[in-house]
Amino acid sequence: MDVTVIEKHSRPGGRLNKLEMDGFTFDVGPSFMSMSFELDELFGSVGMKSPVKLQELDPLYQVYFEGNSKPYRIWKNLKKLEEEFKDLEPDLAAKAEKYLKRAGEFFHDTEGKVVKSNFNNKLEYILKLTGVPLKHLPYLFKTMWSEVEDTFESEEIKVIFSLVAFFLGSTPFDTPAIYSLLNYTEMKHDGYWKVEGGMYKLVEEIDKVLKAKNVKFVYNTEIVKVNTEGGKVKSVQDDKGNKYDADIFISNSDAAFFRGKVLNREKFSEKNLDSMDWTLAPFTIYLGVKGKIDNLAHHNYFLGSNFRGYADTIFTSSISPQKPYYYVNVSSKSYSECAPEGCENVFILCPVPDMRFKKDWSDKNELADNIISDLSKRTGFDIDKNTLVKKVLSPVEWAEMFNLYKGSGLGLAHGMMQVGAFRPKNKDEEFSNLYYVGASTTPGTGLPMVIISSKLVTERIEADYAAL
Repeated sequence: MDVTVIEKHSRPGGRLNKLEMDGFTFDVGPSFMSMSFELDELFGSVGMKSPVKLQELDPLYQVYFEGNSKPYRIWKNLKKLEEEFKDLEPDLAAKAEKYLKRAGEFFHDTEGKVVKSNFNNKLEYILKLTGVPLKHLPYLFKTMWSEVEDTFESEEIKVIFSLVAFFLGSTPFDTPAIYSLLNYTEMKHDGYWKVEGGMYKLVEEIDKVLKAKNVKFVYNTEIVKVNTEGGKVKSVQDDKGNKYDADIFISNSDAAFFRGKVLNREKFSEKNLDSMDWTLAPFTIYLGVKGKIDNLAHHNYFLGSNFRGYADTIFTSSISPQKPYYYVNVSSKSYSECAPEGCENVFILCPVPDMRFKKDWSDKNELADNIISDLSKRTGFDIDKNTLVKKVLSPVEWAEMFNLYKGSGLGLAHGMMQVGAFRPKNKDEEFSNLYYVGASTTPGTGLPMVIISSKLVTERIEADYAAL
């Protein structure tokens, strides 16, 4: 089989990429991964052991709350976690154990039926759901926030167990309680992992395997048109007018956006896409800093004091947040090669409204300065004064670089009406040889989910062509 990959950029990876500036190396998007066993399965599918060197994060990360100069470290060991929050949450270990046990049971009872299954229609999906034990039914009618509110007393612990939803582009007040399974995967099932040498090593190792199998790559090329005949795609056309013929086509562009922009489907028109629920847009800052920032770890969250109010407005605000919540990654804390000697590489991610709500990002440098100033105060280190290199990407740049709909960082959100068979299918509705893989199709967004997505689309293609 001959395989050709057509890539918009000068190298593969999409959002899982790296940025290099004057001796500093940054993760562009994903900065850690969960469900590492999916990576093992991916390489295992071609008969090899994963060459990617992973190191488990423990503590998983640290959290700074506004007004508190001391961060809380989030440990997988629940007794250590309880000690960290002993003044705020009595009997935390027992409460967390009960919460995670329930989330774990849901994860294992649904993983095969829902997450790792293809669906031909909504009825088939609903019938599959009937096989899920009835004890999980309340999860479908509760939000993630109500689940943590029923379990914990302190606001801080409720917020911490909700962060996994917030920084995946949603809020726990809108996210179904079923996503407490993410707490289980981070704290019990597998944890969080950093990649030795930076996250882009994942792409480099996959790239090696593909090239060893004679997969061809065409870079700096964007597909803008699909040519069809007799219910099939005959060729795709790039922005320079070149055509590429094939028997099977797989789109790794956003599955909803591609159907609207390239295929001109009415169901995926701008009006209809705007009415869907999308994940928050990324606002990212990449700083090469002279000196060592002692109060930062590899992974850090900086939060305000009004979580509910912030979450209620951040999705639909037309202005930049005045006291933003943000995540900070300093991979040079773990891997010195990511920055010159005596320096740090600081990557900041702030979830912001997408361009449906805030179209004008001419104030991006003002927001960046606001965040950097806040980070400087809370770490006791003058970051601005010691910045050697700096790059700021607003949702506008993210949308342009990676064809993200209105800058939505992780594609379609995961409400109950946008998961399973209610998500855009990984096989096209009209063209029998066109398939989709990635964030806005089955099963969903995030690094482990898109790896599962690749397996599901492979199974779909194998089933369709088994008789040939």
